Amino acid sequence: MSSENEPAAGGADDAPPEQLALIRETVREARTPRAKPRTWRGAALAKELPVARVLVDKGVLHLDRYFDYAVPEELDADAQPGVRVRVRFGAGRHRVRDGRREGGGLIDGFLVERLPESDYAGPLAALAQVVSPERVLDAELLGLARAVADRYAGSLADVLQLAVPPRSARAEKRPSPDPLPPPPVPEPGPWTRYEQGAGFVASLASGGAPRAVWNALPGPGWAEELARAVAATLASGRGALVVLPDGRAVARADAALTALLGEGRHAVLTADAGPEKRYAQWLAVRRGAVRAVVGTRAAMFAPVRDLGLVALWDDGDDSHGEPHAPQPHAREVLLLRAAQDRCAFLLGGWNCTVEAAQLVETGWARPLVAAREQVRAAAPLVRTVGDGDLARDEAARAARLPSLAWQVVRDGLRQGPVLVQVPRRGYVPRMACAACRTPARCRHCSGPLEGQESGPALRCGWCGREEGAWHCPECGAFRLRAQIVGARRTAEELGRAFPAVPVRTSGREHVLDTVSRTPALVVSTPGAEPVAEGGYAAALLLDGWAMLGRPDLRAGEDALRRWLAAAALVRPQQAGGTVVVVAEPTLRPVQALVRWDPVGHAVRELAERAELGFPPVSRMASVAGPPEAVAGFLGAVRLPREAEILGPVPLPVTAPGRPRRVGGPPPGERWERALVRVPPGSGAALAGALKAAQAARMARGSDAAVWVRIDPPDIG
Repeated sequence: MSSENEPAAGGADDAPPEQLALIRETVREARTPRAKPRTWRGAALAKELPVARVLVDKGVLHLDRYFDYAVPEELDADAQPGVRVRVRFGAGRHRVRDGRREGGGLIDGFLVERLPESDYAGPLAALAQVVSPERVLDAELLGLARAVADRYAGSLADVLQLAVPPRSARAEKRPSPDPLPPPPVPEPGPWTRYEQGAGFVASLASGGAPRAVWNALPGPGWAEELARAVAATLASGRGALVVLPDGRAVARADAALTALLGEGRHAVLTADAGPEKRYAQWLAVRRGAVRAVVGTRAAMFAPVRDLGLVALWDDGDDSHGEPHAPQPHAREVLLLRAAQDRCAFLLGGWNCTVEAAQLVETGWARPLVAAREQVRAAAPLVRTVGDGDLARDEAARAARLPSLAWQVVRDGLRQGPVLVQVPRRGYVPRMACAACRTPARCRHCSGPLEGQESGPALRCGWCGREEGAWHCPECGAFRLRAQIVGARRTAEELGRAFPAVPVRTSGREHVLDTVSRTPALVVSTPGAEPVAEGGYAAALLLDGWAMLGRPDLRAGEDALRRWLAAAALVRPQQAGGTVVVVAEPTLRPVQALVRWDPVGHAVRELAERAELGFPPVSRMASVAGPPEAVAGFLGAVRLPREAEILGPVPLPVTAPGRPRRVGGPPPGERWERALVRVPPGSGAALAGALKAAQAARMARGSDAAVWVRIDPPDIG
């Protein structure tokens, strides 16, 4: 052993200064943590691509951009694009040590890309931690989230909170199953009932990308038809995504897919599945183990590999609208996905919305409908009870139900269950013609007219103008009436009238999924109707004015959609199925129900919207907040030259203790709302201008809240 390797006689205290420095450096390196969030003081950076571009989870518009961070060498392997990271955010220039920023609060984010150098000239803070090496954000999902954020004037971080579920470490540790081979091409089955149905399925199976608006026949067959469209897409080696309005519809589609394809072919994504189970299913889709997804609006961003079909059922349902910022609608997200991935698109339902009719009219999608003979064979008989019938009916005045309804219930209970649809409570009454019940609208902007407590004058709910000489454009009458709200004790009255028959209710906190074929009265609110085994023998659609009189552009369309959803559960006319609707038979939605012609109703509604400049022909945004804040915002925003501002008008004050509506004021505060309307082709410019103005307000630290919503569903 050489003298250089011999131990020093005097120990560490007698060691030369060079050895002491070496010992201190060795101890310093040994204490360097590998996984704790820190500033990585003195740590070496990655030799290749030492800059990480990070999207921080700060859902404020003036920070809606990427930030550059340095990549420590020890995080180099795990810090890959798409992983979750933690970074220190908010460190100022005065907190710089050895050319590197330090300090700032820890915040979550996504690593978007790795770069050789940064375009930021100042010092960079280092990544604090790679939360997980699982790459949950790819370029495709990032591009979709950016498109949705721009479409709705929101931030990318807010959209990604909707698109990527919260992490579950236990779910990440479990391996996903191996992917199954493509299934065989299914037979068209019930799709042969539609004029182009078999060709649509064949196109999916051959790898095509057809785009269709599907008007489904009444009955429970829609779930099987959706399942066969998904199976045909899987047979072509591609993936499929189906978005449905609620958990009950998801359960039916799930059962139909399992019966057709077996277990393991698809994943179910719903918000109420629980964090661990939902994340495990989402990871299976992200990893490519499962190629088909069925779920509620929580699934609209599902990262399906090789996406070949996006499908949406009942796009008029309110559940498809996301209440959290930036409040995207599932239909618009799937339209963006169809354009981005160049895949097939299927928009189906018993009803046809105005947006669906516009897709067909512009040629973007093709209609997928059945012949009239097939519709008449599948639909029930629809009978109406109008104001004239009620005026002549003594029983209706005494018991609040017409004699025809009692007779249909009595006859239907001999054959099976009877459905009774009662409108929801809480619709705000507005003014309508006393003779023909046409809603009263403003001559300037066609907004809804409201009565005033202070006098006989009417005021527009949109632009605030007063109307003192209104007359009905349909019949010329000058008298007005308040639109009714609806019955509250229908279930109790029916129970007393038929004491030997069980009465079941469905709605609010308790929603029934199915009922048996035995005779019973099933009282349900719209959207909560259970499915009856073998179909209902009859249905009553009560108080149609409660839905037709809603203060909304979509009142007629939505009333027809809810009626069709209930009537579709009734047996065909050939089997004795009968539906009674209590509404004026001359009105367009009622006539569309009688003829079972939702497509014709949507086409005529679209023509009127185009003439009046209403959505979806135009694009519209709402700006709500305290009066001073709204005025300041509208004065600062640089709107497109063709933009038109309607209002502002006061919003109803939220009573203390009552839930706050989306876009409404906090309890006790007085807010105003203005609507901004632009013609077709200017929607992107409108969203960009509103987003820039809102970002400028937030950067200045304005205390007053201003809510900006693109294409709000409740414009009045």
